[in-house]
Amino acid sequence: MKILLVDDSRTIRNIQKNTLKTLNLTDVTEAADGLEALSCLANQRPDLMLVDWNMPNMDGITLIKKVRETDKTLPIIMVTTEAEKSRVLEAVKAGVNNYVVKPFTAETLSEKIQQTMAKCGAAAPTT
Repeated sequence: MKILLVDDSRTIRNIQKNTLKTLNLTDVTEAADGLEALSCLANQRPDLMLVDWNMPNMDGITLIKKVRETDKTLPIIMVTTEAEKSRVLEAVKAGVNNYVVKPFTAETLSEKIQQTMAKCGAAAPTT
């Protein structure tokens, strides 16, 4: 399963990559912001996107809206510190399929990925 990991913090991307590795998900492409993510998407469509909310150049919500203009089915999980209900609703309205609040455990991320892939009708990874 190909995953596009979008977060401006290299440290957070490394933590998420290590967490994904424990779930046997190692085909991970990284982007530091929404603009870089769009460039990655132009080259290859991932099976799943994990997107941070707060980033320079292009934030996660703007990225998700841009992606949804042309791709309604790509599974997207917002992974962010934004935990207020209004923010979750805003993200859902923008087109995310699921939402994970940082910090999270490997179990939580695994559950959210499984739920999201099942909801999107895609093959869930086996862990």
